[in-house]
Amino acid sequence: MLTFIFYFFIAIVVIQLSYYLGVFGKFAFSKPQEITPNNIPVSVIVCAKNEEENVKKYIPLLAEQNYPDFEIVLIDDASSDETLEVFEEFEKQYSNIRLVKVENNEAFWGNKKYALTLGIKAAKKDYLLFTDADCYPISKDWITAMTSQFTQEKTIVLGYGGYEKTERSLLNKVIRFETLLTAVQYFSWAKAGLPYMGVGRNLAYKKEEFFNVNGFIEHIQVRSGDDDLFVNQAANKINTTIAFNPESFTYSKPKKTYREWFSQKRRHVATANYYKVFDKIQLGLFYTSQLFFFLLVILLLALQFQWIAVLALVATRYTIAWIVVGFSAGKLKEKDLKIWFPVVEIMLIFTQINIFITNIFSKPVHWK
Repeated sequence: MLTFIFYFFIAIVVIQLSYYLGVFGKFAFSKPQEITPNNIPVSVIVCAKNEEENVKKYIPLLAEQNYPDFEIVLIDDASSDETLEVFEEFEKQYSNIRLVKVENNEAFWGNKKYALTLGIKAAKKDYLLFTDADCYPISKDWITAMTSQFTQEKTIVLGYGGYEKTERSLLNKVIRFETLLTAVQYFSWAKAGLPYMGVGRNLAYKKEEFFNVNGFIEHIQVRSGDDDLFVNQAANKINTTIAFNPESFTYSKPKKTYREWFSQKRRHVATANYYKVFDKIQLGLFYTSQLFFFLLVILLLALQFQWIAVLALVATRYTIAWIVVGFSAGKLKEKDLKIWFPVVEIMLIFTQINIFITNIFSKPVHWK
């Protein structure tokens, strides 16, 4: 029996190494990305619901971008605070701001996808760049950096949306590591020709891609997924590329409590249930192999079975994973996470188990 467990452990290590070297290495070891401005007309789209304080701070950062031809489409999704009033002031202040006011209706009550659809239809430009109301671009050349990756064939651009650093906070490191690992996964699979998701904090696509798949209609009943479910449906190896030059990054403030972050991740995990079969399998296999790796290490070392070989395999797996994570963290300006990798990885794995079990018994809460 122990021999079987040991060989199963070897298989798990092989699976992990296949992911880190065979898949994630495609992004980790890729060349730095250059920016060649396209200067194509762009509509920047921001959907907000009760984000009064955030939009006051962040909309001016969008309006002051160094880009020759862009408009900003601000969508107020039936806010109950002063978001609409703030948007109206910005509309008066900036000539390139277009305002879309959404009123709730019975068919799409509180559905962000409905609000985004109205904004997309109102946009005057053929290329759309999305970010969230609580996000801000790291650079005044954000639009330039994101749109530089568009070509005649590449009409979907996946970007990186990171979180601000909080000093002396282990939770902050876990949140940022999860965000880093997620980005490494969707960037790497996109480079492999199998794109499966993107994040609404930083995503761009040509308007025709939206209408080619009839917008969000196939998953309109799912409250979340205006970003990843759309990409999962519309993206392919021909039309999708990635933007990872640091000028293209956006950032937002991370959750301050574990409870808030846990609730957020529950929504993300629940949405993944609607991915294509292959995407669900590859994600499930990666996270399952991570869990089994740690459980089997504990078991085999506790029983002192082939412990030298076990330690050698552990060292190999950690060395390779650490190198890949380190190179990826460098590209995404998250270098401090390299040091914390073993700790935050374990915390993330058991958080994911907790999320999976919790989602079985209750549904997560979605758009505000």
